[in-house]
Amino acid sequence: MSDIRVLLVDDQDLFREGVRVIIDAHPGMEVVGSARDGAEAVELVDSLSPDVVLMDIRMPELDGVEATRRIYAPERIQSRRDPVRVLVLTTFDLDDRAAEAIRNGASGFILKDTTPDMLIDAIRTVHTGNAVLAPNDLSTLLDGQFHAPAPVPAAFGTLTERERDVFGAVARGASNAEAAAALFASESTIKTHVGAILRKLALRDRVQLVVFAHEHRLI
Repeated sequence: MSDIRVLLVDDQDLFREGVRVIIDAHPGMEVVGSARDGAEAVELVDSLSPDVVLMDIRMPELDGVEATRRIYAPERIQSRRDPVRVLVLTTFDLDDRAAEAIRNGASGFILKDTTPDMLIDAIRTVHTGNAVLAPNDLSTLLDGQFHAPAPVPAAFGTLTERERDVFGAVARGASNAEAAAALFASESTIKTHVGAILRKLALRDRVQLVVFAHEHRLI
């Protein structure tokens, strides 16, 4: 298995170098580049094709929210061969800016004072397409982000009844195992349904499924 390629983005040189040492010390991961601001980060994502971006949320010039939005602009997504995941770094728990970054495509956030082991686990988690945030915390963050429900896209109507059941379970934060138990199905069946739902709704991962559900008031 190839190494997880990580891009570090933070305006503090000392912090970036400290994180680099932690990541490079773990087999199966490598830091492929670093950026001091969001604009440089967007350029490096295009040129280096990292798997995971550790993105500081508050930076001068271009912050992590706008950088994340640009990284996930439709034209950039279409030009990529492999997906890229953004993991936000913040100093505040349940940060509104972090919530906005998640709306723009990030897979979750961690606090800057987290332990090295938790940082490594978080990188591995987002690399697999999962969220780094408890479902209840994610719902708490997103509840205040949408003031009026957006119209439900026509694609939602293409989901089968079973897929809608799975959609609802995942949107409420259920794991594949929990959804399987609730819906009396196997985990492999749930995984297949989740994959079909993501394809039909043009969503990248389970995190964006939860965002979709909140945005359109489907929970």
